[in-house]
Amino acid sequence: MTTEGDESVGVDQRDKDMVDRVGAIVSSPALGTLVGAAGLLITVFGWLNGAGDVKDALLAAETALVIWVVGTQMWLHGAYVRLRRANARVMADPAFFDAMRRQLEREITSGYEDIADGRLRVYATEVARVSVLLLRTLADCAGSAKVIRATDLTTDPRLLASRSEYLAENKRFIAAGGVIKRLFICRLADLQSREFADALLSLITQHRSIGVQCGLGVRERLRADQAIDMIIYGTGAVIIEDEQGDVDYTSGRSSIDFKLVGRWIDMFDSMWPGNGVPTPVMRLQYYETTVRQMLDEGRWDAQTVRRALDAVD
Repeated sequence: MTTEGDESVGVDQRDKDMVDRVGAIVSSPALGTLVGAAGLLITVFGWLNGAGDVKDALLAAETALVIWVVGTQMWLHGAYVRLRRANARVMADPAFFDAMRRQLEREITSGYEDIADGRLRVYATEVARVSVLLLRTLADCAGSAKVIRATDLTTDPRLLASRSEYLAENKRFIAAGGVIKRLFICRLADLQSREFADALLSLITQHRSIGVQCGLGVRERLRADQAIDMIIYGTGAVIIEDEQGDVDYTSGRSSIDFKLVGRWIDMFDSMWPGNGVPTPVMRLQYYETTVRQMLDEGRWDAQTVRRALDAVD
């Protein structure tokens, strides 16, 4: 069975392949040589031939050729990135520089190929940097919906609380009129743990203090395709965490999609409906009220916590 997303990816790939094929043809040295030779021959024949009709025909052909060359260059300029290549001869060790240049060019161009497809993979510290860049870009982009939808697979609340730079950007985004909805998805066993609950409520308090709308989801009660760690930036991009990074981001891997954002928005909105008080918000209210009371009284009962979660579902 082929899904709509699969069909879209197939069409996008065919379009990309067509652009690549056309680009390879029009930018090939062989075609450039042929066009240059044709232009020169047309000019020579035009001057050698005295007949007015032949001259007019050759002039029209040359004009059409010039228009085609200019149009091709404009298309190439819009479809491809042009980078200046350094002259190895002016370097201290030309052979060494050439070897390094080839390696760096491969790394750069591979990244450009990914972004040309509307997708990107980032690793380790790049995850944190690109997350902040996406947030700042959304804040500065006129006409884009200033709404962030986020789901967080919360296994260690202290980990997310340590993302100080990203949380500071969240605060600035909200202060400038943006909206952030964050759904913390936790395992039932963790939610019934006193230590986890204490750390989670501290995290919730931290987020609320900067204006984030918080909700709670129970991982075992969600479909597999809903229990995903992601951030949706307006309607323009979604970053999906494939492997959660550690505190220092020495590990971690995320995928960014700039195309099929709508289906991720629909998935989030199915968990966070817009009519009345959203269920994740109510669930968090029931959970928080129950847990805070027990923590204040110095007691803990996991079954009471479970009943509070069951009252919403």
